[in-house]
Amino acid sequence: MKRATLPARRLAKLLLGLFGYGIAISLMVRAGLGVAPWDVLTQGLVHQTGLAFGLLTNLIGIAVLALWWPLRQRPGLGTVLNVLLVGPSAQFGLWLLPDAHAWWQQVAFFAAGLGLLALATGLYIGARFGPGPRDGLMTGLHARFGWPVWAVRTGIEGSVLLAGWSMGGTVGLGTLAFALLIGPLVGRSLRWFEPRAAVAPAPA
Repeated sequence: MKRATLPARRLAKLLLGLFGYGIAISLMVRAGLGVAPWDVLTQGLVHQTGLAFGLLTNLIGIAVLALWWPLRQRPGLGTVLNVLLVGPSAQFGLWLLPDAHAWWQQVAFFAAGLGLLALATGLYIGARFGPGPRDGLMTGLHARFGWPVWAVRTGIEGSVLLAGWSMGGTVGLGTLAFALLIGPLVGRSLRWFEPRAAVAPAPA
């Protein structure tokens, strides 16, 4: 019985982490202070296409996942559920939450979103069902070409940030705060939910 409950607990961690990740994104979007690079790209595409933020999150995830094929990366259950569930949960959060207008509301929304995203990442990675599509692209490029992980991540996120900003995505102090704080916060979250895991990037 104890062995049978382990996969169920891991799956619960995965689903809770993915739902929390989407809500965290919506909090940072509503804060209006700037968002993570991939979300800047999503915002830019919202401006250009008029499609819903959550739907575009899903479509970007599918497109990134397609890039795994030439890199010979294999998705796990967590990878597939990431593509399917983060977008709807982010869209639900955007429907539920109002825009923040006062500065203290903006800071509170962003801080809550950043903290929740770190916790959700710890749950998601700690479930050990495979990386998110964006992380898999990063590790796949590293494995295929031997480029340093930091250089691959910087190149990918810098590119999507510039692309999103050029299309109208929000870049601001929140974007900088995300870049500086997400690593340490995720590291602490992983120590809580998966002590054996090394510090890893968020499963965006």
